[in-house]
Amino acid sequence: MKYTEIMVRYGELSTKGKNRRLFISQLSNNVKKSLHEFEEIKIQADRDRMHLILNGADSDKVMSHLGSIFGIQSFSPVIRVEKNTEVICQTAVKMVKEIWTEGQTFKVQSRRSDKQFIWDSNDMNREVGGAIYHGIPGIEAQMIKPDIRVDVEVRYEAAYLSCLTIFGPGGLPVGSSGKGMLMLSGGIDSPVAGYLGMKRGVEIEAVHFYSPPYTSEKALQKAKDLTVKLTPYVGGIQFITVPFTEIQEEIKRSIPSGYWMTVTRRFMLRLTDLIREERHGLAIINGESLGQVASQTMHSMLAINEVTTTPIIRPVITMDKSEIIEIAEEIDTFELAIQPFEDCCTIFAPPEPKTKPKLEKVLQYEERLDIEGMLERAMAGITIEEIKSSDNFLNETTEAMDELF
Repeated sequence: MKYTEIMVRYGELSTKGKNRRLFISQLSNNVKKSLHEFEEIKIQADRDRMHLILNGADSDKVMSHLGSIFGIQSFSPVIRVEKNTEVICQTAVKMVKEIWTEGQTFKVQSRRSDKQFIWDSNDMNREVGGAIYHGIPGIEAQMIKPDIRVDVEVRYEAAYLSCLTIFGPGGLPVGSSGKGMLMLSGGIDSPVAGYLGMKRGVEIEAVHFYSPPYTSEKALQKAKDLTVKLTPYVGGIQFITVPFTEIQEEIKRSIPSGYWMTVTRRFMLRLTDLIREERHGLAIINGESLGQVASQTMHSMLAINEVTTTPIIRPVITMDKSEIIEIAEEIDTFELAIQPFEDCCTIFAPPEPKTKPKLEKVLQYEERLDIEGMLERAMAGITIEEIKSSDNFLNETTEAMDELF
């Protein structure tokens, strides 16, 4: 079937009242970016629908890009025809004939925005359904859970027919809620947090702390590949590598071991906040889950958060590990996240971390450190690169090593 366009439904965006246009405009920009290779497509973003006029583009290839764009509730490949009863019936029969197999049932579901059209919704259901029933010998109608549902929508400008509805990821268009800095480790939780942040419209930039020679090059590449897994939802993500060796060595040398993790996380938060300020972000996102590790107790968070007043978004804060893993498997980050390349938090983990650190002691211990100097040197050493969906870091390194040997 040669479809003429794809109809996109907004879902949650439809509830945004006077701000709806801003959300629709952001979604339109994101769709345009995702479909940049299809120059022939015309995007028409109306108040309650978005129409992607294909102009000959392959509908299957186009739809493969739409399934990961936040803000899309569902979409359907459609055929646009004139508002003529005979043409509507003929088109419906042809569409069903192409996909029907013996034993399958069907149902017609109609909507009429144009109240001047000769048929109302009940008329369309009856007339179009009758045309399909008489036009395809052996087909049976089924009102509850049919195998094929024929959607007919008559609007002011034309009639639209479809036999397929594909659900999108929902949520809000990425960028409609501003920019946030994602504290990305190499673990399971932070990529899930980034995914959930994007689902609520946050444009993310990934901040990764790197401590060579204690952490390997593969650990860094693993974090980049985790970022690759998140790029289909936005197109590209800025990956910011922060040198962290000096800070961790100084913490280990000067601070009692029970407070290593608390002070380490405070430095990470300070640096992420400085990066956020430089790059005009509005919030910090991390993968903390309440009570999962020593630094994620309420007492620890209170001591760690003291270094900033910036909003910290914790999308997985109330989830248990199985819930986080379920999402990680869904977005294909789980198998990569469990690869045994340790990050800087793991390498410098204390033997007995404090689960209830006291802020007054933290401040006392930090007086031993050159905080401003270490922050300045770390900021001077950061590197920024754009991660794209076509990138593959761990595999490229493995292939290069194979060639050497």
